[in-house]
Amino acid sequence: MRHRRLRRKLGVVSSHRKALLRNLVRALVLKKRIETTHAKAKEASAYADKMVTIAKKKTLHSRRMLISKLGDADVARLLETVIAPQFKGRQGGYTRVLRTGTRVGDAAQMAILEWTAVFEAPAKKTKKKKDKKPVEKLSEKPTAKELPKTDEKKRSAEKAEAKKEAEKRGGFLGGLRKWFKSDDTKK
Repeated sequence: MRHRRLRRKLGVVSSHRKALLRNLVRALVLKKRIETTHAKAKEASAYADKMVTIAKKKTLHSRRMLISKLGDADVARLLETVIAPQFKGRQGGYTRVLRTGTRVGDAAQMAILEWTAVFEAPAKKTKKKKDKKPVEKLSEKPTAKELPKTDEKKRSAEKAEAKKEAEKRGGFLGGLRKWFKSDDTKK
């Protein structure tokens, strides 16, 4: 029986539960808002509130406790320097859980877990666009006759080196190449 047991077991063993809550709180610190099941969100909310309470002390001992409980020094630093100062005058209630509906696959109640203070959303990484090379017209390309002969010599030397390198390669295909070459030399 669960007489006076306050926490949910979440259907996993205790080590898995600790790792799950640790990862949810890490994601909450980094992303500022996460979506998970309602039961996990309520447990992670309580865990995150405890971490903020520890972070508000700003001592060496509190920092080491955060690192041991979260398993990541960078997340502990963020929690201590960015998130905890937002809740300086508050004595709890650092997170909120908002129900969003049910999940399609297993009809689990879903929820959003977020901080009650307003944080600037993390900047999304944008991909750099490659510079488009100007398209050359066919008439602008130099023909083989117009190219200097030194370029042709370099290309032929590079091809010969590439061929030698291919022959030197070992492995199954390299062995086959050597075997076929030995047959060619006997004829």
